[in-house]
Amino acid sequence: MAALTMTRPTVDREHAVRWLRSNAVWVAIVLVVVVDAFVINNFFSVSNLRVQLYAVTPTFVVALGMAVVIGTKGIDLSVGAVIALAAAIVPIALSHHLAIILLLLLVLVGGAVSGTVVGSMVAIARVQPIIASLSIMIGLRGLAVIMNGSADKSVTDPFITGFGGGLWLGQPRMAYVAVVLALIVAFLVRRTTFGRSLTAIGDNREAAQLAGLPVRRVLILVYVLCGVLAAIAGVMITGNQGQATPSAAGMSFELFAITAVVVGGTPLEGGEVRIFGTAAGAVLMQLITASLTQEQVQSDYLLIVQGAIVLLAVYATMKRKLR
Repeated sequence: MAALTMTRPTVDREHAVRWLRSNAVWVAIVLVVVVDAFVINNFFSVSNLRVQLYAVTPTFVVALGMAVVIGTKGIDLSVGAVIALAAAIVPIALSHHLAIILLLLLVLVGGAVSGTVVGSMVAIARVQPIIASLSIMIGLRGLAVIMNGSADKSVTDPFITGFGGGLWLGQPRMAYVAVVLALIVAFLVRRTTFGRSLTAIGDNREAAQLAGLPVRRVLILVYVLCGVLAAIAGVMITGNQGQATPSAAGMSFELFAITAVVVGGTPLEGGEVRIFGTAAGAVLMQLITASLTQEQVQSDYLLIVQGAIVLLAVYATMKRKLR
């Protein structure tokens, strides 16, 4: 009886620690919301919710694709450049009076082609993902700047500006689009053979290949999906700003996306994808940014805080993966 009495508290404590590690991002959101309620004026107002959604939505859309890539034990540093490419394509297509459906198709094709190139380098040529995506990142941003010219271009098309800056039921339209995209990606990851294959590849690529899984095809499709989502985020950003600025559009978005994914609990070692955790990670980082900005904390210190959070998140996911 004494042994049972001694063992029970230990089991409960270990269970609590495991639960906290698995749900740390949600606990952190609750804590930050409580703090922000006192720090930010009218924090729970509709207008503040609108501001936060405008800020976080493009990052979350990019992070969706990044989460799937990281699930295969990969990385895609080209997403920011894909955003810039989308920002360059939009005004060119509008100047040629293309129908909106053709414009969007052209943007999505640009993201898909970028993803196909990166995915082919990773899946077929066996190039390290960070090297493959870095090379495409550099080339694509240069191409976007050349396409757009030296000056920023105004974008006034009502559909594009409405897509990025319009409201529906008092909140940004692009936030509703992001929710739909999240549900689609979650379905692909959890309910399809494609999703099971990509997590198996992340666990052990060689074993997945020996098991007969279409490793090359799945890897290419993963990077295509990431490129397409980044292109959609590029249209959102361009419409929200009302102008195309490829030289600056998407800058550092690859880092924001990776941060959201890691903080959301998806391990860098692959084999697991947490879509709703990624959403929570993006929201948490935005809330922290908003609260520190409200307190007039310098951007340099903000980066230090974000870096520390990423380190803690990586440590937590590593421990969970080992268990």
